Amino acid sequence: MDGVSLAAEMVNAAEAWLRSLSGDQREEAQYPGPERDDPERTRWFYTPTDHGGLPLNQQPPRQQQLAMRLLATGLSTEGYAVAAIVIGLENVLDRMESWTRDWGRERGRDPGMYYFRVFGSPGDGAWGWRCGGHHVSVHYTIVDGRVASCTPCFIGAQPAELDLLAGGTLRPLGDIERAGRELARDLGERGQAAVLLHRSAITDIVTGNRPRVRDGDEMIHLPDLWRTRFTDGRISSLLERNDAEGEAASGYGPGEHRKLAFTTRPKGIPGSALTPPEQRRLLTLVEGYVRRFPEEIAAPWLDRYRTGGGLAGLHFAYAGEYASRGPVYYRLQDDRLLVEYDNTQAGANHAHSVVRDLTADFGFDALAAHRQAFHGAGA
Repeated sequence: MDGVSLAAEMVNAAEAWLRSLSGDQREEAQYPGPERDDPERTRWFYTPTDHGGLPLNQQPPRQQQLAMRLLATGLSTEGYAVAAIVIGLENVLDRMESWTRDWGRERGRDPGMYYFRVFGSPGDGAWGWRCGGHHVSVHYTIVDGRVASCTPCFIGAQPAELDLLAGGTLRPLGDIERAGRELARDLGERGQAAVLLHRSAITDIVTGNRPRVRDGDEMIHLPDLWRTRFTDGRISSLLERNDAEGEAASGYGPGEHRKLAFTTRPKGIPGSALTPPEQRRLLTLVEGYVRRFPEEIAAPWLDRYRTGGGLAGLHFAYAGEYASRGPVYYRLQDDRLLVEYDNTQAGANHAHSVVRDLTADFGFDALAAHRQAFHGAGA
């Protein structure tokens, strides 16, 4: 991953935001850098929990703008538009739930509860930043003036589909869901059973919010996807009930979860087994995920799949019916890329999508090389 000019843009945006903050705000906004190897840097969430950092609702408008400018450096124009829509959907979700969710705070569904944090000082040999809140979690690690990691990158949507005026429909992740369903349907119709992991969709992404993805990882259940366990019995009971209802609806038990577990050897059907039209569908699907990142990151990543046999080792796996509606889960995986998508909760109107780089999540390897070079120089 190169990202030299992008890293410089991030330095400017992060510095501008940090300069705008008061001393108290900066204590929340800035954290020790990646060289300290503090687990807080790799602790991430996609639930409406405390993500760590300075939330938007504790910043006046100009600071909010500077924070969003930083977020925009880490996403393409299209990716930023989707993230901004997802943040705004908190207001819609609040109404859908009759204003009842609080998650132990003053307002549970709150577009102001998106947290920003910088790790280290922008422009240092190793530094990073993140933005995290309900259904948006963006992470960057910059090492020696280059973007070393842009993942994990999570974007979800609740509601996943929303009626608009004059018969319109808003589906922030609808196209990547449709593309996955159509590819699975085509493969199913020509008897490619290897694509199907299970007739029922699992209730969440399998790798969850783990800092590192490892062979054998199974789905993390809802009560464990928060910064801390709730002591409020009302909230903990709600989470446990929602988790139990999701498991009952999916029909999953220990055996099913083992079958859907992440494995370093990809599950599903490889691109080499697809017809040319199916390969074009697969490429469209990959583009739908990688193009959430800025062009400086997306273009070289996608070039791997556009040339030679780049798609040959990319596997596609699916769980759920082949219908155009209803619960769905699918996965893309090769030696580098891991994508998971699910839309199962809330009557299949609550979608999750995550992109992970199995070679570079959180920049672990780049940071290790940086530390070795630094100490080797006699520091």
